[in-house]
Amino acid sequence: MILFRHAPSLSHGYARTFFTLPSFNSTLQTFRESKVFPYKKEELFDVVSNVSTYSRFVPFCTGSRILNASTRNEMEPFTMDAELTVGFLSFNESYISKVTCVPYSSVEAVASSSTPLFKTLSTIWRFEPCPKGSSRKDYSNSTLVTLDLSFAFASPVHAAVSSAFFGQVSKQMVQAFEDRCSKVYQSTDSHHTVLP
Repeated sequence: MILFRHAPSLSHGYARTFFTLPSFNSTLQTFRESKVFPYKKEELFDVVSNVSTYSRFVPFCTGSRILNASTRNEMEPFTMDAELTVGFLSFNESYISKVTCVPYSSVEAVASSSTPLFKTLSTIWRFEPCPKGSSRKDYSNSTLVTLDLSFAFASPVHAAVSSAFFGQVSKQMVQAFEDRCSKVYQSTDSHHTVLP
C-alpha cells in the first residue's frame, strides 16, 4: 500500500505529494548498431528476411509465424504480415508486424497499431557493401549491416520492467543474427557451406 500526503493547494493550484513515484512513461527509445559481417549482403538478407525462423535464435522471441505474404519476384520488394511473440521475465505478448523486404538492401518491420505490448515498434535492417577502407582482408565478400530499433511500450509496467535491460537488445539482436549466419553459412576457408 502506498500512501500519499497532499500538501494544501497553493493559490496557483499546485499540489505536492509526500512520495514521488518515478515516471515510466513510454517515450520513444531508439538504438542503432552497425557491424561488418563476413558474408555477402544476399546471404544476410536471406537470414533477416526469413521471419518464420526468428523464434529459433532472436533474443526474447518465443514465437514467429507468417500470417500472409506477397509473392516474391526476384528483385522486387515484397511484404508479409508476421505474428511475433515476445517473452521476457514473466511477460509473454504477441503482436503483428508488417514486414517490407527490399531484396539485398533492407528489411523493415513495423508493429501494427493494435499491438497490446508496444505503442510503437520499428526495426530496419540495412545491408551495404563493406567500405574499401575496412580492416577486413576480403571486403568484397563482407557487408556493413546497420540495425535501427525504435520502440515505446504501451504499458508503463512493461516500460518500467524493461528499462533495466532493453538498451542491450539491439546489440543482442545483431549478435544473434551473426551467430545465425555462422550456423547457416558454415565457413570453410574461402567459401560457405549452406545448411538447412
